[in-house]
Amino acid sequence: MTRDHDTAQAFATSTQAFATRRVLIIGNGMATQRLLERLVSRPERPAEIHVFGDEHTPAYNRILLSPLLAGEIDKHEMTLRTREWFEAHNITLHCGRRITAIDRSAHQIIDDQRIRHDYDRLIIATGSRARLFDLPGAEFSGIHGFRTTEDVTSLMAAEHHTRHAVVIGGGLLGLEAAEGLRKRGFDVTVVHRGTHLMNRQLDEQAAALLLEALQNRGLTLRLGRQPAAYDSDDGWRVSGVVLDDGERLKAGLVVVAAGIVPNAELGIEADLAGDRAIRVDDTLTTSDAHIMALGECCEFERTTFGLVDPIWAQVEVLADRLCGGDQRYALTPCATRLKVSGVDLYAFGILTPEPGDEVLRYLDADHGDYRRLILRHNRLVGAVLYGDTRDGAWYFHRSLEQGDLTPCRDTLLFGAPDATQQLEEAA
Repeated sequence: MTRDHDTAQAFATSTQAFATRRVLIIGNGMATQRLLERLVSRPERPAEIHVFGDEHTPAYNRILLSPLLAGEIDKHEMTLRTREWFEAHNITLHCGRRITAIDRSAHQIIDDQRIRHDYDRLIIATGSRARLFDLPGAEFSGIHGFRTTEDVTSLMAAEHHTRHAVVIGGGLLGLEAAEGLRKRGFDVTVVHRGTHLMNRQLDEQAAALLLEALQNRGLTLRLGRQPAAYDSDDGWRVSGVVLDDGERLKAGLVVVAAGIVPNAELGIEADLAGDRAIRVDDTLTTSDAHIMALGECCEFERTTFGLVDPIWAQVEVLADRLCGGDQRYALTPCATRLKVSGVDLYAFGILTPEPGDEVLRYLDADHGDYRRLILRHNRLVGAVLYGDTRDGAWYFHRSLEQGDLTPCRDTLLFGAPDATQQLEEAA
């Protein structure tokens, strides 16, 4: 273990309140906003808080990017808090101010105007960006990620010169981008390297139901395929995507939604420890005792983060620490609650059963409802729900309890009411 890490542990163990300290936060996304909401509700909050964000607006709800792209909402409906909220809570918001370096020895950050800002405690919450492929033709105009309102503005502008779009990635983000583009009138093809959609969350049966639903809406899909190159008719703007089997897809617009890259460069360049992201301990403290990290830009026990629930748990710990508390962060099981193009999904636990596991399935194809439960020694260890997900939380709670479900084995697939009654009768 490094000396820096030992120092951070010793510093973080202290429960001294930081009410008089100057806290600077780099990053103005959803995680930062939730942290601020937690801090302003506590009297022990740091007295001076400054937030620096690259974008020119306050934090907004990125989950709503797809309806924004589809034209179903306006930008102002995505805003989480107005500038007046920050003023009312004595928080200084620096929008459109990019931080270029961290001077750890001086306890300062440096912005893109070469202005230095002092900190007593620094929080890095810079999020992540789309993982773009380094393929032949990657320099052509018209190839975008799908992470910001600026991305959405670029995608919307593309409708003036093309109606053909290719989305690379058949996960949640890619499918939401594809549906948003379809609603704007684009002909959309989704390219996904997995053999079925959302292969990290869904089994083949649930994915097949989703595939049918999306095809019925007019989306074209290429599964088990990958892009090999982009091409252009004029040497400037993308006009097609060449797949690994040689097929060429016409595309005046390409959206890459096939994974994320933590925005960890600021921390790594400042010599903070980390592999794929900025490493933190169970107090969210980095290898520098005065610097903490939060959300998609950090890693804990070799795990990086892209889902909301574990990041919200980090927020609770960090808010408590900044107010003098002693909470500690730990990896815990979490459920994935998703809504893809109007279809509800709920999944948790293991996706692939092991030898000896029992798999229970229920399918109502007419209504588009599907459930698959995995039991190990009569205890629930994984589930996939498609369509009707009302009992998802109940199943997840049973999984956390790890109780013997033998008494309700015959009714378990049909949801909470009957199964709960049988469990209570057997207790």
